Amino acid sequence: MINKRVGSAAEAVADIHDGATVMIGGFGEAGSPIELIHALIDRGSRDLTVVSNNTGSGHVGLAALIENKQVRKMICSFPRTANSTVFPELYRAGNIELELVPQGTLAERIRAGGAGIPAFYTPTAVGTQLGEGKEHRNFNGTEYVLEHGLRADFALVMANLADRYGNLTFNKTARNFGPIMCMAARTSIVQVREMREPGGIDPEAIVTPGIFVKRVVVIPEPAQESQLVREGACYP
Repeated sequence: MINKRVGSAAEAVADIHDGATVMIGGFGEAGSPIELIHALIDRGSRDLTVVSNNTGSGHVGLAALIENKQVRKMICSFPRTANSTVFPELYRAGNIELELVPQGTLAERIRAGGAGIPAFYTPTAVGTQLGEGKEHRNFNGTEYVLEHGLRADFALVMANLADRYGNLTFNKTARNFGPIMCMAARTSIVQVREMREPGGIDPEAIVTPGIFVKRVVVIPEPAQESQLVREGACYP
């Protein structure tokens, strides 16, 4: 019998190894799997390459993972946002690497990786520093730059509902990068608010089929990153 539910966030991330590439969902706070990130901090895995939209806020979640010196390199679109101080300070000190990727290009690189597409051409970044050193090609009078698909060893994602097969639904904009990260990772780990029995989710509402999900952990009341930041919380 297929049952992808695991008992705790710690169990879900137990095999994330040093040097792994980890995709972490979230658009700022929306869809950020904060309990899984905190479990990864407790796990202690280091030398990680993290693919995410941004670098976190305050001293919790992704920012706390970075602050704990567990991340060697960030691949992201917004390394500095409101309440993000940890990454900028480490980057200026030369203690973390950055690969800056335009947001649409980041999404397409992840989608391409999950679809088995090794690379694609885009006009985004042509003529900028982000396009330097990359292959260029002209199509019908327009210049394009070659970008490579992204794959990961693991993905940490937040969804709304799951069944024990791993079929997922998401809550509005909290979906963001979650579905494509599940496709682009060898092992996708998902925290959800609620687990339903098979057949308890309308098949027409399923966004990510269970074939792309390895583990599901139920977190009925996930922490709110913005509230933790307002309170000045730190993790661990």
